Amino acid sequence: MWGCLTLDNLAIARVLGEIADLLEIKAENPFKIRAYRNAADAVAHAPDRVEGLDAAALRQLPGIGKEIAAKIRELVETGRMQHHQELLAEFPPTLLDLLHLQGVGPKTAALLYQSLRISTLEELEDAARSGRLRTVRGMGAKKEELILKALDERRQHGGRHLLARTRDLAAVLIAHLQPLAPGAEFVPVGSLRRGAETCGDLDILAVGGDHALIRAFTGNPLAERVLGEGETKGSVLLRGGYQADLRLVPRESRGAALQYFTGSKAHNIALRDRAIARGCKLNEYGLFDVATGLAVAGETEEGIYEALGLVWVPPELRENRGEIEAAESGRLPRLIARGDLRGDLHCHTTATDGRDTIEAMAAAARAAGLSYLAIADHTQSLAMVGGLDEAAVLEHAARIRAVNASLEGIEVLAGIECDIRPDGTLDLDEACLRQLDLVVASVHSAFDLDEARMTTRVLRAIASPHVDVLAHPTGRLLLRRAPYALDLDAVVDAAAREGVALEINSLADRLDLGDVNARLARSRGAMLAVDSDAHGQAGFDALADGVTVARRAWLEAGDVLNALPIEQFRKRLRRNRR
Repeated sequence: MWGCLTLDNLAIARVLGEIADLLEIKAENPFKIRAYRNAADAVAHAPDRVEGLDAAALRQLPGIGKEIAAKIRELVETGRMQHHQELLAEFPPTLLDLLHLQGVGPKTAALLYQSLRISTLEELEDAARSGRLRTVRGMGAKKEELILKALDERRQHGGRHLLARTRDLAAVLIAHLQPLAPGAEFVPVGSLRRGAETCGDLDILAVGGDHALIRAFTGNPLAERVLGEGETKGSVLLRGGYQADLRLVPRESRGAALQYFTGSKAHNIALRDRAIARGCKLNEYGLFDVATGLAVAGETEEGIYEALGLVWVPPELRENRGEIEAAESGRLPRLIARGDLRGDLHCHTTATDGRDTIEAMAAAARAAGLSYLAIADHTQSLAMVGGLDEAAVLEHAARIRAVNASLEGIEVLAGIECDIRPDGTLDLDEACLRQLDLVVASVHSAFDLDEARMTTRVLRAIASPHVDVLAHPTGRLLLRRAPYALDLDAVVDAAAREGVALEINSLADRLDLGDVNARLARSRGAMLAVDSDAHGQAGFDALADGVTVARRAWLEAGDVLNALPIEQFRKRLRRNRR
C-alpha cells in the first residue's frame, strides 16, 4: 500500500475507519466496530505522529488496546494491514465510494449491496432514477430523492479535495522525496499554495532536483496509475482520486515558476498582459525583454512583481479580485498571520462531544500560543452529544472558572455554543445566558427551511443581546452539504449593526464563512472571529487554515475579534458594549 512512505496520522486513521465501515457493512459486533471508530478518532487527533510510537505508547492513546496497537504497528512497518486487506477482498472495492455520499452510511451501503447488488455510484444512480430503490424496504421516495441530491452534489464537486487533506498528502509525498535530493527545495503550488478551500490537482515544484526525482515520484506506491513521465515532469493518479504532478525547476527560474504555477489563471493573465504592455514576455522560466531576449527577472517572485511595477502579492490574494490595482498603488492590506491570534472563542470538552477536559484543552491552547480560550460546549437541543440544559451549563461554567483560577498563562472563559431553534429562539433562557462570559450561537438542525424562514431565524438570534458570535454562519460542509438558504446580506448587516462577530470556522470541512463572504462582512463593518471548533487538544492546529481563509478575505489583525489582547477583547465583546 504505502511501502516505504511515511504515514501521517490521517492516513492511519483512514485505514482504521475503513475497517469500521467494512465491519458495519458485514453487520459485525457493534463493540468491535466502535473500537475501530474510536481508534481512528484517537489517531486522527493525536498530538504527535503516531507512526513513531511503539505498541506500548500507542496503548496510551484513548481507545487503543493491544490488538489495534499491534495492527497499527503492522501497517507502519509493512505498509499493509492484513485485516484491512481481508475485509477489502470480501466486497467490490468501489463499495466504499458510496459512503462518501451525504446520507449513505455503512448500514445503507450494506442494504443496497445485499438487496440490489449495488456497489458503484453509477449503479446507485441508475437504481435511484429507475425507481428500483423504492423496492428496498426502508428506502422510499424521500430517501431516493436525498440520494439523487447527494449524487448531484458529488458531481458538482468532482475532482476537488479539502485543503487540509491536500496539504497533508503533499507533506507525505515531499517527505518521501526529500531524502532522495537533500539539496532540492520542494514547494506545493497551485490552489494549495493560494489556500483555496478545496483543491483540484496537486502540483509540486522541485527546485534544483534532477530526473531521478521524476522516476521516484512516478514509482510511488501511492500511485494507482502513471499518467506521464518526461524529462522535467511526472504525473500520477493517486489513491483517493488525486492527480499529482511533480515539476523540475532550475534555480534561476525559481521565482517565475512559483508565480506561474501558483496562479490563479485570472491573476496570471493580468500579469502577462501587464508584461506585454511593457514589451516583455512572462512565462514559467522568467520575465524576458522581447526586443533583446534577455531575462529581466525570474529568480525570485519579488523580482517578477517589482519588474512589473508592483509590490509582491501574497499567494492567498492572487485571484484577480483587485490585488493588482492594490499592489500598484501600495494599498495591499497587512494580512493577518497565525501569530496574530490571541484567543479562540469556540472549543468543546468532555462535557459534551469533546475528547479532552477543560484543563487539557486550556493547556493545549496555551501551548498553541493563545492567551485566552472560551469553552463553548453544546446545549440541550443536541441531545445526541449530551447537550447541556440551564442547570448543567451553570455548573459547567463554575468548573471552568475554577480551572481558570488555577492556571497561569491563559485566561479560560465560560462560554457556550447555544443552538438556534427553528423559530429563532435560543436553546437556553436569558437568565442563564446572562451569567456566561461569551455566547456563540449556531444552527445545527432544520437546514431545509426556505430562505425567508431561515433568514428570520438567524436574524432573531442576532437580535438577542446575549449573543456575541454567530458560528459557521452558512452551515455548509465542503464537498458534502451546500449552504442553507439564507439572505447573507441581511445577516451581515444585522451582525455589523448589533456588534455580533461572524465566525470563520477552521474545521477542514467547514471553513465557514468562506473567503468571499468574509470579505463582504469586513466591507460592511462586521467583526470576524477565527475559531478552531476544536474537539480535542490537536484541534487548535486547524486555526492556521482559518487564518488562511481570513487572509484570502483580505483581513488584517484589526478585523478579527480574537486577535485583540484580552482586555481589548473584553471591551469589544458585544455584551460589554451595551
